[in-house]
Amino acid sequence: MNQASAIDVKQLGKVGVLFGGSSAEREVSLMSGTGVLAALKSRGVDAHAFDTGERSLAELAAEQFDRVFIALHGRFGEDGSLQGALEQLGIPYTGSGVMACAVGMDKVYTKMIWLMHQLPTPQYAVLNDSSDLAKVAAELGLPLIVKPPHEGSSIGITTVNEASAFQAAYDIAAGLDDSVLAEEFIKGREFTVAILGQGATARALPPIEIVAPQGNYDYQNKYFTDDTQYFCPPQLDQAIVAEMERIAVAAYRALGCEGWGRVDVLMRAADSKLFLLEVNTSPGMTGHSLVPMAARAVGISYEDLCLEIVAGARLKMHKGQR
Repeated sequence: MNQASAIDVKQLGKVGVLFGGSSAEREVSLMSGTGVLAALKSRGVDAHAFDTGERSLAELAAEQFDRVFIALHGRFGEDGSLQGALEQLGIPYTGSGVMACAVGMDKVYTKMIWLMHQLPTPQYAVLNDSSDLAKVAAELGLPLIVKPPHEGSSIGITTVNEASAFQAAYDIAAGLDDSVLAEEFIKGREFTVAILGQGATARALPPIEIVAPQGNYDYQNKYFTDDTQYFCPPQLDQAIVAEMERIAVAAYRALGCEGWGRVDVLMRAADSKLFLLEVNTSPGMTGHSLVPMAARAVGISYEDLCLEIVAGARLKMHKGQR
């Protein structure tokens, strides 16, 4: 499964590692980018740091990178906007293209597409200032999850256990986004599935079970504590593992993702039914991140993972034009 050994680093040329940015996930991106930069340099790649939050697109063009590794998370890095700029500049880049990134960043549109493909995802409602929260609570049941649909890293997410707390949860999410997503609460176990490649060649890495303190896998427990437990491979029946990998790859393909990504999955305690939660088109690459953890489970080091990802950098919209 390890493809890095066949990569000629000299053919990669000058590589830019894009990180930092200006989203709410800047701090995490700085950690991801620093790790990726060190990993590529350790493999002899001519890699250079580029903070998109501090430098302009004109400066990016002037660097004359042969390709870039996108280690940005959240808006202006994972939402298709940067990918579109790179297409215009003619700079090959890692990960998914403009459309897949834009859709994957929007949890509502992601759900709509998955449902069109008959893939399982929790029931939901899209809220605005005129929504009848009591009616939504009655329809989805309590507890429920409230989140800003364009943020990542669990930013702005609240679990609503009582109807009286719904408005406050809505206000938190609405302060971060133009719309708010309310979602059915699935009581059970939480997993994530990393995926490498594209189209028919996309392959799942072993699922990881996430066991957070009090079941709260929030921003702090994702990146800054050692209290969260991870199990890779998880203690699951192999038939469930196979189904989890199948629907994760199907979800990835349905959105047109490529290069690499991560699909989050819930398994309901009552009946072991699986539910797709969201897709990450530019997953974290920090010391606590999950894609490197899954890669290690099949013998792929962090350095070789970074090398494989950057070797797959390409332009997505120029086929037949250049």
